[in-house]
Amino acid sequence: MTSASPIRLAVIDDYEVVVNGLAKMLERYRDRVEVAELDIEGPMSTVEHPVDIALYDTFGQAQGEPEALAHLLKEPRVDKVVVYTWNFQPDLVRRSLDAGVRGYLSKTLPAGELVSALERVHAGEVIVSAEVGSGPIAGEWPGREEGLTPREAEVLALITQGLSNNDIAAQTHLSINSVKSYIRTGYRKIGVTSRSQAVLWGVRHGFEPDHRRIVADPTVQDR
Repeated sequence: MTSASPIRLAVIDDYEVVVNGLAKMLERYRDRVEVAELDIEGPMSTVEHPVDIALYDTFGQAQGEPEALAHLLKEPRVDKVVVYTWNFQPDLVRRSLDAGVRGYLSKTLPAGELVSALERVHAGEVIVSAEVGSGPIAGEWPGREEGLTPREAEVLALITQGLSNNDIAAQTHLSINSVKSYIRTGYRKIGVTSRSQAVLWGVRHGFEPDHRRIVADPTVQDR
């Protein structure tokens, strides 16, 4: 199923490397999905035209909480909201759908399948990925070039933001033991041994949020 004109998509995350990576992944499907550039310092205050779908990437962001998506679900210039995640605990899926999310999609979807799912959402279906899948996570994330997995990178990003282990567990819906495990493996990969060293490393390597921006192809706004 394809639209007569490309779906206007907003890719939403606090980290520019994450949204730019996803935009690059979708570039070859630009005849079906047009990625818009947005700035949410005063939600979507710079958007002149509506978007069909806001794709909420959960890297480093609150998950499964209605208030985390409230500004998108209430924004009149956003038609539908889709969550893009690797967390598929049933309660997270249920709370997101109950809040009004129209899609709950896995980051392991190949680009073509992601585009097809977005087209089905745009056409009026509510889509939840049937399987999380065991394939590679799509897109980019901070620290990938250092060998960090997406989960290790997310935990280190939240440490850089100043969250405690308990706060990280609550936000990511991981067990505290899993959080500690990701910290150990992440620290080993970046060559630090303490939280203060990890924070300093994170600040120096782009693990702080990029001023809550939604970034994509800058040529879209000129069309």
